[in-house]
Amino acid sequence: MENLDYGIIGNCRSAALVSKKGSIDWCCLPEFDSPSVFGKLLDDEIGGSFEILVDDSYTIEQRYKANTAILITLFSDGENSFEVYDFMPRYRKEGGGYYAPPEIIRYVMLRSGKPKFRVNYRPKLNYAQGETESYIKPDFIASLAKNGRFETVFLYTSYDKEKVLAGEELTVTKDGYFLVAYNEKIFLPSTPKSYLDFERTKVYWLNWSNKTPNYQSYNDEISRSAITLKLLSYDKSGAVLAAATTSLPETIGEVRNWDYRFCWIRDASMVIKVVLQLGHENVARRYLKFIIDIIPDKAEKLQIMYGIDGEKKLTELELEHLKGYENSKPVRIGNAAYLQKQNDIYGILMDVICQQLEKFSTDIENGEELWTITKGIVWIVSQTWKEPDKGIWEFRTEDRHFTFSKVLCWTALNRAIKVARILGKKHKVEKWEPLEEEIWNDIYQNAWNEEVGAYTQSYGSKHLDASVLLMEAYGCVDAKDERFVKTVHAVERELCKDGLLYRYKNEDDFGEPSSSFTVCTFWFVNALIKIGERKKAREMFEKLLSYSNHLGLFSEDLDFETKRLLGNFPQAYSHLALIECAINFSRKDSEEKIWESMRD
Repeated sequence: MENLDYGIIGNCRSAALVSKKGSIDWCCLPEFDSPSVFGKLLDDEIGGSFEILVDDSYTIEQRYKANTAILITLFSDGENSFEVYDFMPRYRKEGGGYYAPPEIIRYVMLRSGKPKFRVNYRPKLNYAQGETESYIKPDFIASLAKNGRFETVFLYTSYDKEKVLAGEELTVTKDGYFLVAYNEKIFLPSTPKSYLDFERTKVYWLNWSNKTPNYQSYNDEISRSAITLKLLSYDKSGAVLAAATTSLPETIGEVRNWDYRFCWIRDASMVIKVVLQLGHENVARRYLKFIIDIIPDKAEKLQIMYGIDGEKKLTELELEHLKGYENSKPVRIGNAAYLQKQNDIYGILMDVICQQLEKFSTDIENGEELWTITKGIVWIVSQTWKEPDKGIWEFRTEDRHFTFSKVLCWTALNRAIKVARILGKKHKVEKWEPLEEEIWNDIYQNAWNEEVGAYTQSYGSKHLDASVLLMEAYGCVDAKDERFVKTVHAVERELCKDGLLYRYKNEDDFGEPSSSFTVCTFWFVNALIKIGERKKAREMFEKLLSYSNHLGLFSEDLDFETKRLLGNFPQAYSHLALIECAINFSRKDSEEKIWESMRD
Protein backbone atom coordinates (compact mmCIF):
# COMPACT_ATOMS: atom_id res chain seq x y z
CA MET A 1 0.00 0.00 0.00
CA GLU A 2 1.20 3.48 -0.87
CA ASN A 3 1.53 5.69 2.19
CA LEU A 4 3.05 8.98 3.28
CA ASP A 5 6.20 7.23 4.43
CA TYR A 6 8.24 10.38 4.81
CA GLY A 7 10.37 12.00 7.45
CA ILE A 8 10.43 15.76 7.87
CA ILE A 9 13.65 17.72 8.29
CA GLY A 10 13.81 21.48 8.74
CA ASN A 11 15.25 24.49 10.52
CA CYS A 12 12.26 26.74 11.31
CA ARG A 13 12.77 28.54 8.01
CA SER A 14 11.79 25.79 5.59
CA ALA A 15 11.40 22.02 5.55
CA ALA A 16 11.89 18.98 3.33
CA LEU A 17 10.29 15.56 3.14
CA VAL A 18 12.58 12.54 2.73
CA SER A 19 11.06 9.21 1.68
CA LYS A 20 11.82 5.95 3.49
CA LYS A 21 14.11 5.08 0.55
CA GLY A 22 16.11 8.29 1.02
CA SER A 23 14.60 10.47 -1.73
CA ILE A 24 13.91 14.16 -1.12
CA ASP A 25 10.49 14.49 -2.79
CA TRP A 26 9.35 17.83 -1.38
CA CYS A 27 11.23 21.00 -0.48
CA CYS A 28 10.49 24.67 -0.93
CA LEU A 29 13.33 27.20 -0.74
CA PRO A 30 14.18 29.64 0.67
CA GLU A 31 11.06 29.63 2.87
CA PHE A 32 8.24 27.20 3.72
CA ASP A 33 5.84 28.91 1.31
CA SER A 34 8.29 29.48 -1.55
CA PRO A 35 7.87 27.60 -4.85
CA SER A 36 9.09 24.02 -4.70
CA VAL A 37 12.62 22.96 -5.67
CA PHE A 38 11.75 19.27 -5.32
CA GLY A 39 8.09 18.46 -5.98
CA LYS A 40 7.90 14.77 -6.89
CA LEU A 41 5.31 14.46 -4.13
CA LEU A 42 2.83 16.31 -6.37
CA ASP A 43 3.95 14.92 -9.72
CA ASP A 44 6.12 11.81 -9.90
CA GLU A 45 7.09 12.54 -13.51
CA ILE A 46 8.02 16.23 -13.67
CA GLY A 47 8.03 17.35 -10.01
CA GLY A 48 11.75 16.86 -9.30
CA SER A 49 13.61 14.94 -6.57
CA PHE A 50 17.01 14.14 -5.08
CA GLU A 51 17.29 10.35 -4.86
CA ILE A 52 19.94 8.04 -3.41
CA LEU A 53 19.75 4.82 -5.46
CA VAL A 54 21.19 1.40 -4.58
CA ASP A 55 20.76 -2.01 -6.20
CA ASP A 56 18.33 -4.67 -5.00
CA SER A 57 20.92 -6.37 -2.77
CA TYR A 58 20.62 -3.48 -0.28
CA THR A 59 18.08 -3.15 2.49
CA ILE A 60 17.04 0.33 3.58
CA GLU A 61 16.12 1.32 7.14
CA GLN A 62 15.24 4.76 8.46
CA ARG A 63 15.03 6.41 11.86
CA TYR A 64 15.49 9.76 13.55
CA LYS A 65 18.53 10.38 15.70
CA ALA A 66 16.88 10.35 19.12
CA ASN A 67 15.52 13.71 20.31
CA THR A 68 16.57 15.51 17.13
CA ALA A 69 15.21 16.42 13.69
CA ILE A 70 18.13 14.63 11.99
CA LEU A 71 16.95 11.76 9.79
CA ILE A 72 19.22 8.72 9.31
CA THR A 73 18.75 6.34 6.38
CA LEU A 74 20.86 3.16 6.48
CA PHE A 75 21.71 1.35 3.24
CA SER A 76 23.25 -2.12 3.72
CA ASP A 77 23.85 -5.32 1.76
CA GLY A 78 25.29 -7.06 4.81
CA GLU A 79 28.94 -6.55 3.96
CA ASN A 80 28.84 -2.97 2.65
CA SER A 81 26.86 -0.23 4.37
CA PHE A 82 26.54 3.53 4.67
CA GLU A 83 24.20 6.00 6.33
CA VAL A 84 22.82 9.28 5.00
CA TYR A 85 22.25 11.90 7.67
CA ASP A 86 19.69 14.39 6.34
CA PHE A 87 19.17 17.72 8.09
CA MET A 88 18.78 21.45 7.59
CA PRO A 89 21.37 23.30 9.69
CA ARG A 90 20.13 25.14 12.77
CA TYR A 91 22.24 26.21 15.72
CA ARG A 92 22.95 29.18 17.92
CA LYS A 93 25.49 31.69 16.62
CA GLU A 94 28.25 32.99 18.87
CA GLY A 95 26.92 36.54 18.68
CA GLY A 96 23.33 35.48 19.45
CA GLY A 97 20.49 34.43 17.17
CA TYR A 98 20.38 31.28 15.07
CA TYR A 99 22.16 30.07 11.97
CA ALA A 100 19.38 28.59 9.82
CA PRO A 101 20.25 28.95 6.13
CA PRO A 102 17.96 27.77 3.30
CA GLU A 103 19.90 24.60 2.64
CA ILE A 104 19.91 20.83 3.09
CA ILE A 105 22.94 18.77 4.07
CA ARG A 106 23.09 15.07 3.21
CA TYR A 107 26.07 13.73 5.14
CA VAL A 108 27.19 10.30 3.88
CA MET A 109 28.77 8.22 6.65
CA LEU A 110 30.68 5.05 5.75
CA ARG A 111 29.79 2.14 8.02
CA SER A 112 31.46 -0.90 6.45
CA GLY A 113 33.04 -2.20 3.26
CA LYS A 114 32.89 -0.25 0.01
CA PRO A 115 29.21 0.40 -0.66
CA LYS A 116 28.07 1.81 -3.98
CA PHE A 117 25.21 4.11 -4.90
CA ARG A 118 23.98 6.42 -7.61
CA VAL A 119 22.34 9.83 -7.37
CA ASN A 120 19.30 11.06 -9.28
CA TYR A 121 19.58 14.82 -8.76
CA ARG A 122 16.72 16.56 -10.55
CA PRO A 123 15.69 19.91 -9.03
CA LYS A 124 12.66 21.42 -10.78
CA LEU A 125 12.39 25.05 -9.76
CA ASN A 126 9.21 27.15 -9.55
CA TYR A 127 6.86 24.21 -8.94
CA ALA A 128 8.34 22.58 -12.09
CA GLN A 129 6.85 25.29 -14.29
CA GLY A 130 9.09 25.24 -17.35
CA GLU A 131 12.49 23.61 -17.67
CA THR A 132 15.29 23.58 -15.10
CA GLU A 133 18.78 23.05 -16.52
CA SER A 134 21.85 22.08 -14.51
CA TYR A 135 25.43 23.08 -15.30
CA ILE A 136 28.71 21.87 -13.81
CA LYS A 137 30.85 24.73 -12.49
CA PRO A 138 34.27 24.46 -10.82
CA ASP A 139 32.85 24.57 -7.28
CA PHE A 140 29.25 23.39 -7.64
CA ILE A 141 26.40 22.25 -9.87
CA ALA A 142 24.15 25.22 -10.67
CA SER A 143 20.52 24.64 -11.62
CA LEU A 144 18.60 27.46 -13.31
CA ALA A 145 14.96 27.97 -14.23
CA LYS A 146 14.94 28.55 -17.98
CA ASN A 147 11.71 30.47 -18.34
CA GLY A 148 9.40 32.48 -16.16
CA ARG A 149 10.58 33.57 -12.74
CA PHE A 150 14.37 33.62 -12.29
CA GLU A 151 15.50 31.01 -9.78
CA THR A 152 18.70 29.11 -9.04
CA VAL A 153 19.84 26.41 -6.64
CA PHE A 154 23.37 25.14 -6.01
CA LEU A 155 24.65 21.64 -5.21
CA TYR A 156 28.02 21.32 -3.46
CA THR A 157 29.49 17.86 -2.99
CA SER A 158 32.64 15.92 -2.14
CA TYR A 159 31.80 13.47 -4.95
CA ASP A 160 32.64 13.71 -8.65
CA LYS A 161 30.18 16.30 -9.98
CA GLU A 162 30.02 14.82 -13.49
CA LYS A 163 29.21 11.36 -12.12
CA VAL A 164 26.64 12.87 -9.74
CA LEU A 165 24.82 14.72 -12.50
CA ALA A 166 25.02 11.79 -14.93
CA GLY A 167 23.69 9.36 -12.31
CA GLU A 168 26.78 7.17 -12.52
CA GLU A 169 27.90 4.79 -9.78
CA LEU A 170 29.75 6.26 -6.79
CA THR A 171 31.82 4.23 -4.30
CA VAL A 172 31.90 5.20 -0.62
CA THR A 173 35.46 4.86 0.64
CA LYS A 174 35.19 7.56 3.30
CA ASP A 175 32.63 10.05 4.64
CA GLY A 176 31.31 12.58 2.13
CA TYR A 177 28.51 15.10 1.70
CA PHE A 178 25.97 16.81 -0.53
CA LEU A 179 24.78 20.34 0.25
CA VAL A 180 21.80 21.86 -1.58
CA ALA A 181 21.89 25.64 -1.12
CA TYR A 182 19.48 28.31 -2.26
CA ASN A 183 22.29 30.89 -2.13
CA GLU A 184 25.76 30.52 -3.59
CA LYS A 185 28.17 29.94 -0.71
CA ILE A 186 30.88 32.52 -0.03
CA PHE A 187 32.99 30.02 1.90
CA LEU A 188 33.20 26.67 0.17
CA PRO A 189 31.68 23.73 2.06
CA SER A 190 33.73 20.61 2.82
CA THR A 191 33.23 17.24 4.46
CA PRO A 192 34.67 18.43 7.83
CA LYS A 193 32.51 21.60 7.72
CA SER A 194 29.41 19.57 6.93
CA TYR A 195 30.20 17.23 9.83
CA LEU A 196 30.61 20.26 12.11
CA ASP A 197 27.19 21.55 10.96
CA PHE A 198 25.79 18.10 11.79
CA GLU A 199 27.25 18.17 15.31
CA ARG A 200 26.08 21.73 15.97
CA THR A 201 22.59 20.95 14.68
CA LYS A 202 22.48 17.78 16.78
CA VAL A 203 23.41 19.74 19.91
CA TYR A 204 20.77 22.37 19.13
CA TRP A 205 18.02 19.76 18.95
CA LEU A 206 19.25 17.85 22.01
CA ASN A 207 19.20 21.07 24.02
CA TRP A 208 15.75 21.97 22.72
CA SER A 209 14.34 18.51 23.46
CA ASN A 210 15.87 18.53 26.93
CA LYS A 211 13.38 21.27 27.89
CA THR A 212 10.48 18.89 27.21
CA PRO A 213 9.57 17.14 30.48
CA ASN A 214 9.83 13.36 30.74
CA TYR A 215 6.43 11.71 31.01
CA GLN A 216 5.36 8.49 32.69
CA SER A 217 3.72 7.19 29.51
CA TYR A 218 4.23 7.71 25.77
CA ASN A 219 7.34 9.81 26.28
CA ASP A 220 8.84 9.01 22.86
CA GLU A 221 5.61 9.89 21.07
CA ILE A 222 5.37 13.20 22.94
CA SER A 223 9.00 14.05 22.13
CA ARG A 224 8.66 13.28 18.40
CA SER A 225 5.42 15.21 18.15
CA ALA A 226 6.93 18.20 19.97
CA ILE A 227 9.89 18.29 17.57
CA THR A 228 7.48 18.06 14.64
CA LEU A 229 5.51 21.05 15.94
CA LYS A 230 8.75 22.98 16.37
CA LEU A 231 9.67 22.17 12.75
CA LEU A 232 6.38 23.77 11.67
CA SER A 233 7.19 27.07 13.41
CA TYR A 234 8.64 29.97 11.41
CA ASP A 235 11.29 31.74 13.45
CA LYS A 236 11.39 34.95 11.46
CA SER A 237 7.82 36.02 12.30
CA GLY A 238 6.64 33.61 15.01
CA ALA A 239 3.97 32.06 12.76
CA VAL A 240 3.10 28.37 13.07
CA LEU A 241 2.16 26.43 9.92
CA ALA A 242 -0.74 23.99 9.70
CA ALA A 243 1.46 21.59 7.68
CA ALA A 244 4.57 21.60 5.46
CA THR A 245 2.78 20.70 2.22
CA THR A 246 0.10 21.73 -0.22
CA SER A 247 -2.57 19.73 -2.03
CA LEU A 248 -2.12 16.28 -0.53
CA PRO A 249 -5.69 14.97 -0.95
CA GLU A 250 -8.04 14.12 1.90
CA THR A 251 -9.26 11.29 -0.35
CA ILE A 252 -7.37 9.89 -3.36
CA GLY A 253 -8.84 11.14 -6.63
CA GLU A 254 -11.09 13.75 -5.04
CA VAL A 255 -10.79 17.53 -4.98
CA ARG A 256 -10.36 18.35 -1.27
CA ASN A 257 -6.76 19.45 -1.83
CA TRP A 258 -5.63 22.61 -0.05
CA ASP A 259 -2.47 24.60 0.61
CA TYR A 260 -1.64 24.32 4.32
CA ARG A 261 1.62 26.30 4.34
CA PHE A 262 -0.04 29.16 6.20
CA CYS A 263 -0.74 30.22 9.75
CA TRP A 264 -4.32 29.49 10.84
CA ILE A 265 -5.02 31.40 14.04
CA ARG A 266 -6.96 28.41 15.39
CA ASP A 267 -4.40 25.70 14.64
CA ALA A 268 -1.43 27.82 15.66
CA SER A 269 -3.00 28.94 18.94
CA MET A 270 -3.81 25.33 19.83
CA VAL A 271 -0.21 24.37 19.03
CA ILE A 272 1.17 27.16 21.18
CA LYS A 273 -1.02 26.16 24.12
CA VAL A 274 0.44 22.64 24.02
CA VAL A 275 4.03 23.75 23.36
CA LEU A 276 3.84 26.16 26.30
CA GLN A 277 2.61 23.27 28.46
CA LEU A 278 5.79 21.44 27.45
CA GLY A 279 7.93 24.35 28.63
CA HIS A 280 8.96 25.84 25.27
CA GLU A 281 8.34 29.48 26.09
CA ASN A 282 10.25 31.10 23.23
CA VAL A 283 7.94 29.61 20.60
CA ALA A 284 4.95 31.02 22.50
CA ARG A 285 6.51 34.46 22.90
CA ARG A 286 7.34 34.64 19.19
CA TYR A 287 3.79 33.65 18.26
CA LEU A 288 2.20 36.30 20.47
CA LYS A 289 4.55 38.86 18.89
CA PHE A 290 3.25 37.63 15.49
CA ILE A 291 -0.32 38.24 16.69
CA ILE A 292 0.54 41.73 17.93
CA ASP A 293 2.20 42.53 14.60
CA ILE A 294 -0.81 41.48 12.50
CA ILE A 295 -3.34 43.47 14.57
CA PRO A 296 -2.15 47.08 14.25
CA ASP A 297 -5.68 48.49 14.55
CA LYS A 298 -7.71 48.06 17.75
CA ALA A 299 -10.95 47.59 15.82
CA GLU A 300 -9.51 45.29 13.15
CA LYS A 301 -11.15 41.89 12.91
CA LEU A 302 -8.85 38.89 12.76
CA GLN A 303 -8.65 36.88 9.58
CA ILE A 304 -8.84 33.13 10.15
CA MET A 305 -5.39 32.73 8.60
CA TYR A 306 -2.35 34.68 7.42
CA GLY A 307 0.76 34.12 5.39
CA ILE A 308 3.80 33.14 7.42
CA ASP A 309 5.13 36.72 7.19
CA GLY A 310 1.72 38.12 8.17
CA GLU A 311 0.42 38.48 4.59
CA LYS A 312 -3.32 39.08 4.53
CA LYS A 313 -4.11 38.28 0.89
CA LEU A 314 -3.66 34.58 0.08
CA THR A 315 -5.00 34.35 -3.47
CA GLU A 316 -5.81 30.76 -4.42
CA LEU A 317 -4.43 29.48 -7.75
CA GLU A 318 -4.37 26.09 -9.43
CA LEU A 319 -1.17 24.67 -10.94
CA GLU A 320 -2.70 22.84 -13.87
CA HIS A 321 0.62 21.46 -15.17
CA LEU A 322 1.01 19.22 -12.10
CA LYS A 323 -1.00 15.99 -12.03
CA GLY A 324 -1.21 15.92 -8.22
CA TYR A 325 -0.43 13.28 -5.61
CA GLU A 326 -1.54 9.98 -7.18
CA ASN A 327 -3.35 11.96 -9.90
CA SER A 328 -5.48 13.84 -7.37
CA LYS A 329 -6.02 17.21 -9.00
CA PRO A 330 -6.07 20.11 -8.56
CA VAL A 331 -2.79 21.26 -7.06
CA ARG A 332 -3.49 24.55 -5.31
CA ILE A 333 -1.27 27.31 -3.98
CA GLY A 334 -2.76 30.04 -1.83
CA ASN A 335 -6.01 29.49 0.07
CA ALA A 336 -9.34 31.24 -0.54
CA ALA A 337 -10.48 30.35 2.99
CA TYR A 338 -8.65 33.48 4.23
CA LEU A 339 -11.79 35.43 3.28
CA GLN A 340 -14.07 33.37 5.52
CA LYS A 341 -15.57 34.52 8.81
CA GLN A 342 -15.10 32.06 11.66
CA ASN A 343 -16.13 33.30 15.08
CA ASP A 344 -14.27 30.60 17.03
CA ILE A 345 -10.80 32.05 16.44
CA TYR A 346 -11.21 34.78 19.08
CA GLY A 347 -11.83 32.30 21.89
CA ILE A 348 -8.92 30.08 20.89
CA LEU A 349 -6.54 33.06 20.73
CA MET A 350 -7.88 34.44 24.01
CA ASP A 351 -7.24 31.04 25.63
CA VAL A 352 -3.53 31.29 24.70
CA ILE A 353 -3.23 34.91 25.85
CA CYS A 354 -4.79 33.95 29.19
CA GLN A 355 -2.46 30.96 29.55
CA GLN A 356 0.54 33.18 28.82
CA LEU A 357 -0.52 35.80 31.38
CA GLU A 358 -1.25 33.15 34.03
CA LYS A 359 2.22 31.70 33.52
CA PHE A 360 4.18 34.95 33.26
CA SER A 361 1.96 37.54 34.93
CA THR A 362 4.88 39.26 36.67
CA ASP A 363 7.25 39.04 33.73
CA ILE A 364 5.13 39.29 30.62
CA GLU A 365 6.50 40.83 27.48
CA ASN A 366 4.04 43.02 25.57
CA GLY A 367 1.57 42.90 28.46
CA GLU A 368 -0.04 46.22 27.55
CA GLU A 369 -0.44 45.20 23.91
CA LEU A 370 -2.01 41.89 24.99
CA TRP A 371 -4.45 43.75 27.26
CA THR A 372 -5.38 46.00 24.32
CA ILE A 373 -5.95 42.92 22.15
CA THR A 374 -8.04 41.36 24.94
CA LYS A 375 -10.34 44.40 25.06
CA GLY A 376 -10.52 44.41 21.27
CA ILE A 377 -11.49 40.73 21.17
CA VAL A 378 -14.27 41.25 23.71
CA TRP A 379 -15.60 44.18 21.68
CA ILE A 380 -15.60 42.15 18.44
CA VAL A 381 -17.20 39.10 20.10
CA SER A 382 -19.88 41.28 21.66
CA GLN A 383 -20.74 42.56 18.17
CA THR A 384 -20.57 39.23 16.30
CA TRP A 385 -21.37 36.28 18.58
CA LYS A 386 -25.05 36.20 17.55
CA GLU A 387 -24.13 36.00 13.88
CA PRO A 388 -23.74 32.74 11.91
CA ASP A 389 -20.34 31.83 10.43
CA LYS A 390 -18.48 29.17 8.37
CA GLY A 391 -17.43 27.16 11.40
CA ILE A 392 -14.26 25.26 12.27
CA TRP A 393 -14.52 23.04 9.17
CA GLU A 394 -14.68 26.02 6.79
CA PHE A 395 -17.89 25.13 4.99
CA ARG A 396 -17.85 27.06 1.76
CA THR A 397 -21.67 27.13 1.57
CA GLU A 398 -24.12 29.06 3.77
CA ASP A 399 -23.29 30.38 7.24
CA ARG A 400 -24.79 28.64 10.27
CA HIS A 401 -24.93 29.03 14.04
CA PHE A 402 -22.25 26.43 14.76
CA THR A 403 -22.11 25.15 18.34
CA PHE A 404 -18.30 25.13 18.40
CA SER A 405 -18.17 28.79 17.33
CA LYS A 406 -20.60 29.77 20.10
CA VAL A 407 -18.61 27.79 22.68
CA LEU A 408 -15.45 29.62 21.66
CA CYS A 409 -17.22 32.99 21.83
CA TRP A 410 -18.06 32.07 25.43
CA THR A 411 -14.42 31.01 25.91
CA ALA A 412 -13.27 34.43 24.69
CA LEU A 413 -15.31 36.16 27.42
CA ASN A 414 -14.38 33.61 30.09
CA ARG A 415 -10.64 34.01 29.45
CA ALA A 416 -10.86 37.79 29.05
CA ILE A 417 -12.46 37.96 32.50
CA LYS A 418 -9.60 35.84 33.92
CA VAL A 419 -7.08 38.19 32.29
CA ALA A 420 -8.89 41.21 33.73
CA ARG A 421 -8.67 39.64 37.21
CA ILE A 422 -4.94 38.90 36.77
CA LEU A 423 -4.34 42.53 35.77
CA GLY A 424 -6.60 43.95 38.50
CA LYS A 425 -9.17 45.42 36.09
CA LYS A 426 -12.18 44.84 38.33
CA HIS A 427 -14.50 47.18 36.40
CA LYS A 428 -14.02 45.09 33.23
CA VAL A 429 -14.83 41.89 35.12
CA GLU A 430 -18.14 43.40 36.24
CA LYS A 431 -18.85 44.72 32.74
CA TRP A 432 -18.08 41.45 30.91
CA GLU A 433 -19.61 38.83 33.24
CA PRO A 434 -23.23 39.39 32.09
CA LEU A 435 -22.23 38.79 28.44
CA GLU A 436 -20.37 35.61 29.39
CA GLU A 437 -23.51 34.34 31.13
CA GLU A 438 -25.74 35.35 28.20
CA ILE A 439 -23.65 33.38 25.69
CA TRP A 440 -23.51 30.32 27.96
CA ASN A 441 -27.29 30.33 28.40
CA ASP A 442 -27.73 30.68 24.63
CA ILE A 443 -25.57 27.57 24.06
CA TYR A 444 -27.33 25.61 26.80
CA GLN A 445 -30.76 26.36 25.33
CA ASN A 446 -30.07 26.16 21.59
CA ALA A 447 -27.16 23.76 20.99
CA TRP A 448 -28.78 20.83 22.81
CA ASN A 449 -31.10 18.64 20.75
CA GLU A 450 -33.39 16.66 23.00
CA GLU A 451 -34.45 14.28 20.22
CA VAL A 452 -30.82 13.39 19.38
CA GLY A 453 -29.78 13.49 23.03
CA ALA A 454 -26.63 15.51 22.32
CA TYR A 455 -25.13 18.88 21.60
CA THR A 456 -25.27 19.00 17.81
CA GLN A 457 -23.25 20.64 15.04
CA SER A 458 -25.33 23.80 14.85
CA TYR A 459 -28.45 25.32 16.35
CA GLY A 460 -31.57 23.43 15.26
CA SER A 461 -29.51 20.70 13.57
CA LYS A 462 -29.77 16.95 14.11
CA HIS A 463 -26.23 16.39 12.80
CA LEU A 464 -23.42 15.45 15.17
CA ASP A 465 -19.97 16.99 14.96
CA ALA A 466 -16.70 15.92 16.60
CA SER A 467 -15.83 19.53 17.50
CA VAL A 468 -18.50 19.58 20.25
CA LEU A 469 -16.26 17.14 22.15
CA LEU A 470 -14.08 20.19 22.95
CA MET A 471 -16.83 21.82 25.05
CA GLU A 472 -15.39 20.21 28.17
CA ALA A 473 -11.77 20.95 27.27
CA TYR A 474 -12.54 24.69 27.10
CA GLY A 475 -14.48 24.58 30.38
CA CYS A 476 -17.92 25.28 28.95
CA VAL A 477 -19.31 22.08 30.49
CA ASP A 478 -18.11 19.73 33.19
CA ALA A 479 -16.92 16.21 32.28
CA LYS A 480 -19.51 14.77 34.66
CA ASP A 481 -22.33 16.84 33.17
CA GLU A 482 -25.02 14.39 32.01
CA ARG A 483 -25.45 16.24 28.72
CA PHE A 484 -21.75 16.01 27.92
CA VAL A 485 -21.56 12.30 28.73
CA LYS A 486 -24.59 11.69 26.49
CA THR A 487 -22.98 13.75 23.73
CA VAL A 488 -19.78 11.68 23.87
CA HIS A 489 -21.79 8.47 23.54
CA ALA A 490 -23.93 9.89 20.73
CA VAL A 491 -20.80 10.95 18.84
CA GLU A 492 -19.44 7.44 19.26
CA ARG A 493 -22.62 5.86 17.88
CA GLU A 494 -22.93 8.18 14.90
CA LEU A 495 -19.42 9.23 13.93
CA CYS A 496 -17.15 6.33 14.93
CA LYS A 497 -16.22 3.77 12.28
CA ASP A 498 -13.58 1.07 12.79
CA GLY A 499 -11.98 3.01 15.63
CA LEU A 500 -11.76 6.27 13.67
CA LEU A 501 -14.03 9.32 13.67
CA TYR A 502 -15.74 11.34 10.99
CA ARG A 503 -15.62 15.10 11.56
CA TYR A 504 -19.33 15.02 10.66
CA LYS A 505 -21.41 12.88 8.28
CA ASN A 506 -23.76 15.43 6.77
CA GLU A 507 -22.78 16.41 3.25
CA ASP A 508 -20.61 19.49 2.84
CA ASP A 509 -19.68 21.43 -0.31
CA PHE A 510 -18.00 18.29 -1.75
CA GLY A 511 -20.34 15.51 -0.59
CA GLU A 512 -20.06 13.20 2.42
CA PRO A 513 -16.50 12.96 3.80
CA SER A 514 -14.95 9.54 3.09
CA SER A 515 -11.82 9.74 5.26
CA SER A 516 -11.28 10.26 8.97
CA PHE A 517 -9.92 13.57 10.25
CA THR A 518 -7.20 12.31 12.61
CA VAL A 519 -7.48 15.05 15.23
CA CYS A 520 -11.15 14.11 15.82
CA THR A 521 -10.21 10.62 16.99
CA PHE A 522 -7.69 12.12 19.41
CA TRP A 523 -10.43 14.49 20.68
CA PHE A 524 -12.71 11.51 21.22
CA VAL A 525 -9.99 9.64 23.13
CA ASN A 526 -9.56 12.68 25.37
CA ALA A 527 -13.30 12.90 25.95
CA LEU A 528 -13.37 9.22 26.97
CA ILE A 529 -10.54 9.85 29.46
CA LYS A 530 -12.46 12.79 30.91
CA ILE A 531 -15.73 10.87 31.40
CA GLY A 532 -13.85 8.02 33.08
CA GLU A 533 -13.76 5.42 30.28
CA ARG A 534 -9.99 5.08 30.32
CA LYS A 535 -9.72 1.44 29.28
CA LYS A 536 -11.62 2.05 26.07
CA ALA A 537 -9.71 5.32 25.56
CA ARG A 538 -6.32 3.61 25.88
CA GLU A 539 -7.22 0.80 23.49
CA MET A 540 -8.39 3.34 20.93
CA PHE A 541 -5.34 5.57 21.45
CA GLU A 542 -2.83 2.77 21.02
CA LYS A 543 -4.58 1.52 17.91
CA LEU A 544 -4.50 5.07 16.52
CA LEU A 545 -0.77 5.38 17.29
CA SER A 546 -0.20 2.20 15.25
CA TYR A 547 -1.55 3.99 12.18
CA SER A 548 1.29 6.54 12.14
CA ASN A 549 4.00 6.09 9.55
CA HIS A 550 7.29 4.31 10.26
CA LEU A 551 8.65 7.40 12.04
CA GLY A 552 5.62 8.12 14.23
CA LEU A 553 4.32 10.94 12.03
CA PHE A 554 0.70 11.72 11.15
CA SER A 555 -0.93 13.61 8.32
CA GLU A 556 -4.35 15.26 8.45
CA ASP A 557 -6.50 12.24 7.60
CA LEU A 558 -6.69 8.44 7.66
CA ASP A 559 -8.53 6.22 5.21
CA PHE A 560 -11.26 4.33 7.09
CA GLU A 561 -10.63 1.07 5.26
CA THR A 562 -6.88 0.87 4.61
CA LYS A 563 -5.70 3.22 7.41
CA ARG A 564 -3.27 4.88 4.99
CA LEU A 565 -2.27 8.47 5.76
CA LEU A 566 -4.00 11.13 3.66
CA GLY A 567 -4.06 14.92 3.55
CA ASN A 568 -1.29 17.42 4.20
CA PHE A 569 1.75 16.23 6.12
CA PRO A 570 2.92 16.33 8.81
CA GLN A 571 -0.15 17.93 10.33
CA ALA A 572 0.21 20.20 13.37
CA TYR A 573 -3.39 19.54 14.47
CA SER A 574 -2.82 15.78 14.66
CA HIS A 575 0.41 16.04 16.64
CA LEU A 576 -0.81 18.61 19.15
CA ALA A 577 -3.85 16.44 19.90
CA LEU A 578 -1.61 13.36 20.22
CA ILE A 579 0.44 15.23 22.84
CA GLU A 580 -2.69 16.28 24.77
CA CYS A 581 -3.94 12.68 24.91
CA ALA A 582 -0.54 11.31 25.89
CA ILE A 583 -0.13 13.89 28.67
CA ASN A 584 -3.61 13.11 30.03
CA PHE A 585 -2.85 9.38 30.10
CA SER A 586 0.54 10.04 31.66
CA ARG A 587 -0.96 12.18 34.43
CA LYS A 588 -3.55 9.52 35.24
CA ASP A 589 -0.86 6.80 35.23
CA SER A 590 1.33 8.90 37.54
CA GLU A 591 -1.59 9.50 39.92
CA GLU A 592 -2.28 5.76 40.04
CA LYS A 593 1.37 4.98 40.81
CA ILE A 594 1.34 7.52 43.63
CA TRP A 595 -1.83 5.96 45.10
CA GLU A 596 -0.33 2.48 44.76
CA SER A 597 2.88 3.52 46.52
CA MET A 598 0.84 5.06 49.34
CA ARG A 599 -1.09 1.79 49.77
CA ASP A 600 2.14 -0.28 49.96
